[in-house]
Amino acid sequence: MTQFIGVEDMRRLVRSTGTKAFLTQLAGYVRSDFSRWSDFEKSARVASHSRDGVIELMPTSDGQLYTFKYVNGHPSNPKTGKLTVTAFGVLADVETGYPLLISEMTLLTALRTAATSAFAASVLARPGSKVMALVGAGAQSEFQALAFQAIIGIEEIRVYDPDPHAVDKFMANAAGFGMKLVRSGSVEEAVKGADIVTVCTAVKGRQAVVSASMLSPGTHINAIGGDCPGKTELHADILGVGKYFVEFTPQTRVEGEIQQAAPDYPVAELWEVLAGVKDGRTDAADVTVFDSVGFAIEDFSALRLVHDLTAARRKLVDLVPELADPKNLYGELIGTVATDGRSAARATEVA
Repeated sequence: MTQFIGVEDMRRLVRSTGTKAFLTQLAGYVRSDFSRWSDFEKSARVASHSRDGVIELMPTSDGQLYTFKYVNGHPSNPKTGKLTVTAFGVLADVETGYPLLISEMTLLTALRTAATSAFAASVLARPGSKVMALVGAGAQSEFQALAFQAIIGIEEIRVYDPDPHAVDKFMANAAGFGMKLVRSGSVEEAVKGADIVTVCTAVKGRQAVVSASMLSPGTHINAIGGDCPGKTELHADILGVGKYFVEFTPQTRVEGEIQQAAPDYPVAELWEVLAGVKDGRTDAADVTVFDSVGFAIEDFSALRLVHDLTAARRKLVDLVPELADPKNLYGELIGTVATDGRSAARATEVA
């Protein structure tokens, strides 16, 4: 039997754990898995593009556990009352191939994105960072605010979005977070003097939402919206002043902010900083950029955490047959077909 976590199960799990506690634990799992980077199989996600959107598979394995995530992105879905993005994932035992967990990942991906952002900032941002600018006030912004409060200790959020209704929603939902909330009149106003700048917009194509002239020395940028080919949020002039850090370079060069850079533009992968292979921040005045596009190992960490947290709360589905004699699976199926056939024949005779 396979553990199953649906959307309502995930909501209950996060509520019972506590959202901030869940994000903190998830960031710890991501850190742990990034610290053993060499254990994992790594590849860029497999994408199937269509006129209406994209469907992607994100697989990885550490030799003991295997995971994949199915995720889509269909921008026109809201017009028909559907979500733009949905996702689910599978955690399996490599030794047997048996699936251990199948889980919704629409909510879980939002949580893992925020937890990964805050984890990266804990490695790259200046110690004692207290003020964060949020550029883009969609649903992800609320998760980002919670994660940065719980993991970094952010005390003030300055938020800007060209849609005032989005800002209204953020201000209402974040009112109970226990942080100072500031509605900014422009991107420049939000970013000026901020310790951390998180950019998570819904803009399409190559945009320059934040430019180098807006930044103060020592700023850490968390760039998460440029997550597909042809989409960026940061002005290319930041490439000349910032140190860029990525998850998996082959994927980020195609999908991230460094699409705008030369193929040999120097970057460091986050695991290299953790391992001491490459430098992270070396000076308080450094401008650091986490060019995040989302990577399969983060989903691996998220599914592993959910499996661990729900080990004692069994909700099972029979994805794998359980038989007294495993060798007789197909024999039993043939017997069922034969029985059904005889039953149908008898029914025909009676009729």
